[in-house]
Amino acid sequence: MRSEPPAWPPVSAQAASLLEEAADLLVLHRDFAAAVERCEAGCDSLGPGTGPGPGPESSAEVKCSLCVVGIQALAEMNRWREVLSWVLQYYHVPEHLPPKVLELCILLYSKVREPQVMLEVGSSWLRDQTNKSLPEYGSLLELYLLHVLLPLGRFEGAEELVRGCGVIDSERQLAFLGAICESRCQWTQREEMLSAAEEQQDAATETVLGALSQKLLTLLTLLRRALSFSHIAAIHLQTGPALPTGLGSCIFSNP
Repeated sequence: MRSEPPAWPPVSAQAASLLEEAADLLVLHRDFAAAVERCEAGCDSLGPGTGPGPGPESSAEVKCSLCVVGIQALAEMNRWREVLSWVLQYYHVPEHLPPKVLELCILLYSKVREPQVMLEVGSSWLRDQTNKSLPEYGSLLELYLLHVLLPLGRFEGAEELVRGCGVIDSERQLAFLGAICESRCQWTQREEMLSAAEEQQDAATETVLGALSQKLLTLLTLLRRALSFSHIAAIHLQTGPALPTGLGSCIFSNP
């Protein structure tokens, strides 16, 4: 006699149903706001616990899938700034984020050129001893290096993280350190090129300002001369030539 598959607990069944609705709203109907609402309702129905359940899928897996759909829906609405805080309201601390959720968050904030958002979150997750035993640890370490630390120029922190990681083999560790070294060289070259360009721009600006200053000085000199000449002419017109002594009396004294 064939045994029946174990029934899902009522709460997990409700969350799974909401997950299915959210996925349909996201993919088929493209109603992203409604999809987020279903995801939130599903996560709320599961409560704070994320342990395995007796059904074919654990509550933790359903919760993770709800968050994945919610992240995608928020990104579609250009509400990516809310993603990390939205996820952490259900997992509370970065160390508890499922690998798939952390991966999506790193890729999302890298795509929108805001990798610094994931700097502390990724560091906390990777330094957690429990997470180091997960099979996804190595790939997430690489993702964090390439999309967060290296774009931010955090080379010393990257080297420290790789050298202190005891769960990756020496060959992979050397590959990571080589990537860090190469990225550091490229960063230095960009900084030098930028500095040289700024110096050229400053020199060009000084040349232009020098030419303008010379022209302004010349104009001021000409204006000063013109004003001086006008002042002398005005005094000459006001006073007129001096009359000879006694001329006025001679003119008026004749009968």
